[in-house]
Amino acid sequence: MTAMSYTIQYLQSEMAAQGLEVIVLVNCLVQDAIRLGASDLHIEPWEDAIAVRARVNGVLTEVARLPLDLLDKISMRFKVMANLVTYQAGTPQDGAAVGGPELDNVQLRISIFPTVRGEKIVIRLFDPRDRRFDLNTLGFEDSTCHGLLRLLERTSGLLLFTGPTGSGKTSTMYSSLCHIIQRDGSSVSISTVEDPVEFNLPMVSQTQVNPAQEFTYAVALRSIMRQDPQVVMVGEIRDPETAAIAVQAGLTGHLVISTIHAGVSAGAFTRLINMEIEPFMLASSILGVMGLRLLRQNCPGCSQPCEPTPSQLKLVPESVLPEAQFRRGQGCDQCNQTGYSGRVPVSELLVVGEPFREAILKKMPTSALEEIAVQQGMRTLWQNGLQRAITGQTTLEETIRVFAAGVG
Repeated sequence: MTAMSYTIQYLQSEMAAQGLEVIVLVNCLVQDAIRLGASDLHIEPWEDAIAVRARVNGVLTEVARLPLDLLDKISMRFKVMANLVTYQAGTPQDGAAVGGPELDNVQLRISIFPTVRGEKIVIRLFDPRDRRFDLNTLGFEDSTCHGLLRLLERTSGLLLFTGPTGSGKTSTMYSSLCHIIQRDGSSVSISTVEDPVEFNLPMVSQTQVNPAQEFTYAVALRSIMRQDPQVVMVGEIRDPETAAIAVQAGLTGHLVISTIHAGVSAGAFTRLINMEIEPFMLASSILGVMGLRLLRQNCPGCSQPCEPTPSQLKLVPESVLPEAQFRRGQGCDQCNQTGYSGRVPVSELLVVGEPFREAILKKMPTSALEEIAVQQGMRTLWQNGLQRAITGQTTLEETIRVFAAGVG
């Protein structure tokens, strides 16, 4: 990093030399994460030091290394902030805190986990200043955006989102709900079941599950059906019971929006069939599946034309090479010498049509389902990611890094 971190400045200051204040040190750690635009802050005991790393644009970046003897004090401070049990050190704990004005009022989700070297602390940061959920500003491909808006006009059925943690699924679902509210106003009833509730949405009844009290997704979803909702958002379909209720709700006049873990959009059907959901119910209830990833975006301040390596160019169809405008950030103060600034979404939207329904009924494998979806007009994650590189929004190297498994 070019600019010296707040943490290092403080550790080198006279105030710290006179007696280190752990409250000030923890504030500096969080301020560093905020300054970098990080989504998460990792504080982890290594062999000879505490490693402090921030996840910036999806990649961990080292912020500082601290003496190991500070670990207990730092852990204690975060426990106090999150109202956790301060005298327990051998069990995982999770909590939340809101930073004061000195921390830009960010919301902190704090997770403390025991390791053999001491407690590891991971803090997820939510910036209240970045609470606009607008589908038109998320940066999706035009075809995806238009297709998603058409699906959100439906009054019943199941709309699923897939992608790894931190790929933008929650932001997309929240934006979808806000679009429905903006379109229909107070005439629509929307309920959510989440774990946890990440942001409070206007005009939406949001519920947080509590497995410790046996208030699970399935229990909450079954009860919420008696609340006369028109639109239901389920944070995640993770077990057969929740899947069965969500599919049934989609068949009985509700628009259900949820996420499911699958490598590609077509994989969602295989996953649900493995949860013992009958193929004919999937074919009748699922409207579409949207796969999501995020690519680091070239820094606008220092990106320049570049020539990818021959091995990278082999993965690009020859027909598009003449129009390709490959670029790479050289590194500057604006992007902390990384060459990247912010992230851009890449998506694939699988809209279920008649040929695809027939393939589901035949229990075709994921690869065959994906092939049919492409024949019906779906652009894959790899195709859309490659387009981002060809137009210079990101590097070809970054696209290959994120989609390496899907190349070919």
